[in-house]
Amino acid sequence: MRLTSALIAGALLALSALAASAAAPLLPGLGPDDRRMPVDGTAAPWRSLTKVQTGIGGRCTGALIGPRRVLTAAHCLFNPRTRRFLPASSLHVLFGYERGEFIEHTLVTEVIHADSYDPLRPREEYAADWAILVLAADAPPQAPPLVVSESVPSPGTAVVLGGYSQDKAQIITADTACMVLGTDRTTKGPVLIHDCNGTRGTSGSPLLALHDGDWQVVGIAVAGSTDRLTLNFAVPASAFAAALR
Repeated sequence: MRLTSALIAGALLALSALAASAAAPLLPGLGPDDRRMPVDGTAAPWRSLTKVQTGIGGRCTGALIGPRRVLTAAHCLFNPRTRRFLPASSLHVLFGYERGEFIEHTLVTEVIHADSYDPLRPREEYAADWAILVLAADAPPQAPPLVVSESVPSPGTAVVLGGYSQDKAQIITADTACMVLGTDRTTKGPVLIHDCNGTRGTSGSPLLALHDGDWQVVGIAVAGSTDRLTLNFAVPASAFAAALR
């Protein structure tokens, strides 16, 4: 059987694509079954999410918890080159971001985080990986603050997780069919283990549970597993409840 040059070229391209796909590692936090779907950023609870950007090009997700308070992950605010936290003046919070458009851009005047947090030891520090951004102005009325729960959710609690993932950074995507699997102990306190799909860029996203008709923040997404199982980590809200008070 004789193959034409066009068929040979097509076969080589197909093999090349398959090889590239096999070589490309899964994004951390997704596992084999990615349940993330686009959601309406103007509807609850997603309208209370923010895009957090840094002066060195970092991007994470945040959650409004007060007129001038946004929760996010502390590691998003760390400059690995200088080994220092970024100054508040280099942080930007965007409300209602979608495909390059946003409702409001707000600067940050202060950053509050756990004094004990060491970003150079991320795995040991999951339980302290939280930060509160103090905004220079009130959030827009389209973004109501979320309630922060002070109780640790029990295994089996239904939760949702949404944010601006690295691979879908222009819109909010969310996993709305996940749950808390349990907790793990670290030297800095308990860490929630959950099976919500979320990857880079979703760091700082609120882990949300519906309680009596209201969405409550029960944790902050901080890390995703890199194996074939979706076992991801979140700081329980109880870890930073005292800072909020």
